[in-house]
Amino acid sequence: MTQSVDVVVVGGGQAGLAAGYHLRRQGLDFTVLDAGTAPGGAWQHMWESLHLFSPAAYSSLPGRLMPAQPGQTYPDARHVVDYLADYEKRYGLPVQHGIRVDAVRRDGDRLRVEADCGAWRARAVVSATGTWSRPFIPAVPGRGIFAGRQIHTVNYRHPADFPGQRVIVVGGGNSGAQIAADLALDGDVEVAWVTRRPPRFLADDIDGRVLFDVATARRRALDAGRSDTGGVASLGDIVAVPPVRAARDAGLLTAKPMFSRLTADGARWADGSRVGADTILWCTGFRPALAHLAPLNLRGPRGHIATDGTRTLDEPRLHLLGYGDWTGPASATLIGVGRPARDAAREIAGLL
Repeated sequence: MTQSVDVVVVGGGQAGLAAGYHLRRQGLDFTVLDAGTAPGGAWQHMWESLHLFSPAAYSSLPGRLMPAQPGQTYPDARHVVDYLADYEKRYGLPVQHGIRVDAVRRDGDRLRVEADCGAWRARAVVSATGTWSRPFIPAVPGRGIFAGRQIHTVNYRHPADFPGQRVIVVGGGNSGAQIAADLALDGDVEVAWVTRRPPRFLADDIDGRVLFDVATARRRALDAGRSDTGGVASLGDIVAVPPVRAARDAGLLTAKPMFSRLTADGARWADGSRVGADTILWCTGFRPALAHLAPLNLRGPRGHIATDGTRTLDEPRLHLLGYGDWTGPASATLIGVGRPARDAAREIAGLL
């Protein structure tokens, strides 16, 4: 059975909900298809100690402030899940959970969205699938011969899963620093933190509020033809949230340079030094989850889909939302996704 609507939103996490909020305000008929069986998007799968970079009031989706979490300046992931579930319910957003979209195709004057339980014909599509389902692990020499366990950020939950182990954490971003700190502060895990370049900590007083303002100022400068301010990258790579500060100040968060190869029992550096390991924990980022868009043949050089804001240049009926700065300043964050979601909904309403 094929259903017809004005707009299909693929993905029911924070970006999909923000899109739904603004599509509703535009008076459009839409549905949100979400592969997750429950509300909360990727936040349902985060590690237990994860907290937001910003206070609750600065971590909100459009129309509904996130309530403060008692006893916490920076809310934890469970609080975010509860907030997103409440947001979905409060606005009566038509989210259908447990539906995995396989493909989006052109179908005359419509786009056909094919899922594991049926199909929808839509006049426009918003892809808001994020990156969590596409973890990236680099092709490091020796990765195939390491005899221990290898996991990615997506598999990490808490230090208790590594009792007495030697763990090499790879990655110099926020996830790598936070997970290395989490393990090091536990005291029952021997941690080696490895980064491709020396870690750059932001000043202790910088949090998500500042980062959003900096990212927005950079985008406005570029749009106005002014010189690139460097944005967030000019400030550093790692937000010094309290656990990271604690581990850093205790001398537990000193990074080693990237190893040259993995061995059967650990890692080896170019100078011949070695570190033994039971587990390699790859905090090496993600790639956009866009496989469902392959039938549209939109990828250009190096696999990039060209966009103007959120609208794809080669298929104006398709908008990409929440994948990072290339689809809107700070659009992969709770506070940042609202503006590009609003702009996308307005463009779609104008198109239709």
